[in-house]
Amino acid sequence: MAQPGFWDDREEAERVVKQIALLKDPVETYQRLAAQAEDLEVLYNLALEEEDQGVSQEIQAGLSSLRADLDRFELSMMLSGEYDARNAILSIHPGAGGTEAQDWAQMLMRMYMRWAERRGYQVETMDLLPGEEAGVKSVTLLIKGPYAYGYLQAERGVHRLVRISPFDANARRHTSFASVDVLPEVEDDAEVEIRPEDLKIDTYRSSGAGGQYVNKTESAIRITHIPTGIVVSCQTERSQHSNREAAMKLLRARLMQLKIQEQKEKLSELQGEQGEIAWGNQIRSYVFAPYQMVKDHRTEEETGNVTAVMDGELDPFIEAFLRQRKAAGVA
Repeated sequence: MAQPGFWDDREEAERVVKQIALLKDPVETYQRLAAQAEDLEVLYNLALEEEDQGVSQEIQAGLSSLRADLDRFELSMMLSGEYDARNAILSIHPGAGGTEAQDWAQMLMRMYMRWAERRGYQVETMDLLPGEEAGVKSVTLLIKGPYAYGYLQAERGVHRLVRISPFDANARRHTSFASVDVLPEVEDDAEVEIRPEDLKIDTYRSSGAGGQYVNKTESAIRITHIPTGIVVSCQTERSQHSNREAAMKLLRARLMQLKIQEQKEKLSELQGEQGEIAWGNQIRSYVFAPYQMVKDHRTEEETGNVTAVMDGELDPFIEAFLRQRKAAGVA
């Protein structure tokens, strides 16, 4: 007879299964790539023996595909940090500039949602405060997928936009800023201790665009963690219970970030400035006019295809950041 409650903890079982999958994936990927390489070698040797040049294009295409897969595999092996394999909580806040900056924040939100879609990740909106005229005043997304945090940590910082403003009747060029913050999702309450007496919980009515869909009950939740002063909120769910769960998830992530930051500060005291790599305020510029270019100021990675970047083509920038960080010996 099984022990009472042996598998009652479903969350623990799911974590074990997820951990096994994370350990198996690299091994299975390596085996698949090794098999592809062996198949190409056999095909190449056969072509030499039979002096068959007709398969040269097939071999070239296979080599190109294998090289791309190897690059992706090498990149994934760089994500060995303690929290890299986790889901990511990504928040965007516009800088000063009103509607123009709020529109830029919404453009970034779409960019990250498209990037996640390209990777087959799921996106949940944890909190969204729309702007009065256009854009968003703030948005928090939960991006769910293997190594989402590992990849998206490259996006933390200030993003700068230069364009002809669609909100300017004189069609002048404007510069806007928005900050992006990325946190790992905290999967276990034991990782971060939160005492009920340390929380101040307020309810309020959700804001929206108006009309029949406005929430007429106080279902939105704001939680203040008294010892740290951290404030989180959620108003996107219909029920107060769901908003509270989402807000607590965000609070755990922010407290985890505080814990990580304290660990980094202690480490930097031992390592000097080496631990602080390329986390400047302005990490990337997106120029729409008078020319088109997206440039990362940390890695010097750039492209003239602004449309592709805004449509979620972020991998070259993320890869350049991870390779730079690896070269600098930063975990």
